[in-house]
Amino acid sequence: MTRSDFGKCSTLAAAVLTILVAGAFDAQAQQAIKNGDVLTGQLNAMRSRAKGKRVNTFQLVSEPHRLPPPNGLCNLETGPETFQIVTNNAAQAGQLKAFIGKEISLKVDEVACAQEAGQLSEAVVTKWSVVPKH
Repeated sequence: MTRSDFGKCSTLAAAVLTILVAGAFDAQAQQAIKNGDVLTGQLNAMRSRAKGKRVNTFQLVSEPHRLPPPNGLCNLETGPETFQIVTNNAAQAGQLKAFIGKEISLKVDEVACAQEAGQLSEAVVTKWSVVPKH
């Protein structure tokens, strides 16, 4: 095998590997989140205002996920990557504060596409629970 042949083979191998990795990523993005599924990613905290008051807003940045119908892809090709985590009380907010800047896993019980201009994420998780690490 000449050097030229070796270079062609390694280029071809790199191209095939790129296609396989991209295909695996697309397949993962094509799986829709269902109630009870786990969403994992980095938790961020942002400040926003609601009715003149400062409100802590939490956002989970994850790999793209499709949402179940009727929400579909949230008008995105791969599905949303940012999920606003809605807290319903101070206890839930306190629970999330411990994970700011860290990876967290949440069991998703209710998720929908963002529809209001003030929402900072592509999708909104309104019912959830923290999945403890083992």
